[in-house]
Amino acid sequence: MSTDATRRETYDAGMKVREQVVGADYVARAVQATNDFNRPMQELVTEYCWGAVWTRPGLGRRERSMINLAMLTALGKPTELAAHVRGALTNGVTVGEIQEVLLQTAVYVGVPAALESFRVANEVITENTDV
Repeated sequence: MSTDATRRETYDAGMKVREQVVGADYVARAVQATNDFNRPMQELVTEYCWGAVWTRPGLGRRERSMINLAMLTALGKPTELAAHVRGALTNGVTVGEIQEVLLQTAVYVGVPAALESFRVANEVITENTDV
């Protein structure tokens, strides 16, 4: 199999997982916003993050979602956090588990980062659940 064929398969697998986790509408908006400048980044994210890593068997989607919530809190990336809170809910992470992950980040990352993540997560949870 050629390298291009392998990369295409990884990309296609990544696109499938990406749509399943963060939603087809979210991915469609990202794809629609793709242009010559940001295309390489969109391809990298889909192939590498979603295709090469999220498809690995070592962790389930629930665990990967919880890890992402903690990392995005640590990095202070609220836009990506919102997408991944939606993904976490899709992947079966409970509201209580999201709360616990964010409380854990307060201790190890810092209260200001966790407060912002709680604000973002609360908005997403309110929009997507009956809480």
